[in-house]
Amino acid sequence: MQPTIALVDDDRNILASVSIALEAEGFKVKTYTDGSEALRGLASAPVDLAVLDIKMPRMDGMELLSHLRKSGNLPIIFLTSKDDEIDEVLGLRMGADDYITKPFSQRLLVERIRALLRREKTTRGDAVDETSESAMVRGDLAMDPSRHLCTWKGAQVNLTVTEFLILKALAQRPGHVKNRDQLMDAAYGESIYVDDRTIDSHIKRLRKKLKDVDDSFTHIETLYGVGYRYSEQ
Repeated sequence: MQPTIALVDDDRNILASVSIALEAEGFKVKTYTDGSEALRGLASAPVDLAVLDIKMPRMDGMELLSHLRKSGNLPIIFLTSKDDEIDEVLGLRMGADDYITKPFSQRLLVERIRALLRREKTTRGDAVDETSESAMVRGDLAMDPSRHLCTWKGAQVNLTVTEFLILKALAQRPGHVKNRDQLMDAAYGESIYVDDRTIDSHIKRLRKKLKDVDDSFTHIETLYGVGYRYSEQ
């Protein structure tokens, strides 16, 4: 069955171009130009995942997310502008699964959508493609990319797609330093640029989520002026 994606953005050019890209990848797409319209539409015709712009008239993405979280755990990706770091943090705290900064690569958005849908299949207990990328274990850390599943000492750690990719890039080679450019490439692809502050913010949230599971977690190390590394010690 084709997954259905809701796009909510007051920019009709974005709605049109992203719809074409997603439909070309085999998705069904429903589009809405503001949060109020989307809230009514999603109540009557549920979807598998929603992509929400933060800044919209009548009802913005934050308010829409708040309403949607009262009724379920629909996977949600935020679209944010370059300077909306505060909104990104608030959105993730409120329950968004990931965010992508405008202007964005449609290929990147498609990959984020696929990763979140894979995670949802795992949560529901659906079968996963056995040919997918194999799991990785580094001491107490276990990561299964095919299921978007991360555990620390057996406890599940709920990561956004971006956080998952950054942690996987670090843990693949414990002790080896990854600079910010390398982590950008791992999380966003080589054709996408994000500033250093964005990577640092992801690392900060990643550490917090792991420390919430284990307060003694110190395995992501900062080498000031160089980058980050994962230590199994």
